[in-house]
Amino acid sequence: MKIKIIAVAIFAITAAVVALYPLEPTRGAIRVPPAVPSKPLINERPKIEVVFALDTTGSMGGLIQAAKDNIFSIASAMANAQPAPEIRMGLVAYRDRGDAYVTRVVDLSEDLDSMYATLMDFRAEGGGDGPESVNQALYDAVHSISWSQDPDSYKVIFLVGDAPPHMDYPDDVKYPESLAAAAARGIVVNTIQCGGDPSTLIQWQRIAQLADGRYFQVDQTGGALAVASPFDERIAGLSAELDATRIYYGTAEQRARGESKIEATAKLHAAAPVAARAKRASFNASASGEKNRLGEGELVADVAAGRVDPATIEADRLPESLRELSPAERRRALSETQARRDELESKLGELVARRQAFVDERVAAEAGAEDSLDYQIYETVREQAAKQGLNYADRPEF
Repeated sequence: MKIKIIAVAIFAITAAVVALYPLEPTRGAIRVPPAVPSKPLINERPKIEVVFALDTTGSMGGLIQAAKDNIFSIASAMANAQPAPEIRMGLVAYRDRGDAYVTRVVDLSEDLDSMYATLMDFRAEGGGDGPESVNQALYDAVHSISWSQDPDSYKVIFLVGDAPPHMDYPDDVKYPESLAAAAARGIVVNTIQCGGDPSTLIQWQRIAQLADGRYFQVDQTGGALAVASPFDERIAGLSAELDATRIYYGTAEQRARGESKIEATAKLHAAAPVAARAKRASFNASASGEKNRLGEGELVADVAAGRVDPATIEADRLPESLRELSPAERRRALSETQARRDELESKLGELVARRQAFVDERVAAEAGAEDSLDYQIYETVREQAAKQGLNYADRPEF
């Protein structure tokens, strides 16, 4: 009897539910199933996109050299966030009308080596009449750079110069319009004044204010930290050996990009100061620096990570040094290269740590580090990137 009562109750409840459930929709209506909440996609690593709009006229020689010497130091400081960010850098070099160029644009890229190789070619020349083409520089920094659409990316422009903008060019897009476009894209604009020209100060402060950015001033030479360590020479040498283990594969276009990166790195090793090369090695050793160290389509890393089987790669997608080898010989050659790479990375890691301890001690002992170009850029990034979830220590590691 109890079983019958339970069965009848279940039948009654089921019938009631069916009666209350909406019948088939009337003609023309669309029945929409209930939405199933989906799990949000997790962004693996936060992004930093930074463009330097740099005055390259005759009076900026000291600052340009400081940029060449310290760009990897600045990148290393940016890399010290938690979580470790992806870092892309770009450059807009500017002068004025009548000079060899008004602007030259180097687009955002994680390949800092190639950007540095381009930066090495810039010289301080031209200018001379006071104001420069700052309006064009800001316009290009906003509109000619491939900024991402990621709303969580920290996007920032550092305008660096010692002269105010030409506001008398009738066909110029004036900076308030470019700054409004920057704000609409979530790009912050900070201004770094070199020297103490009062007319520049007024305009630079106004630009920073309009762009929700920060203004600061450095001396005409840039005032960057210049700390050489006794480990720099060895670090630079090991870094060059590590770079020589890279092997690029893929289509002809992909291999050409790899060769272009190799050429940029070779230029860097041949002409950059030892301290700059040591700073690059420190950046490359960080989680943020891996893309710069390896680039794209690097065969040794892809094989080690299991992303590709060297035996299945078509011969015409391999570098010439591997094309005639049997599958077993390819694996052996790549394994030996990986072993050599591991050995070099281990030695570099130890030396980079010793270099960092030395630099930290020297910076702590020297007065005025907080006024340097490196430190003020770090403080600006630390404050602004916090809004995007990036957390930095109180003091940078250069």
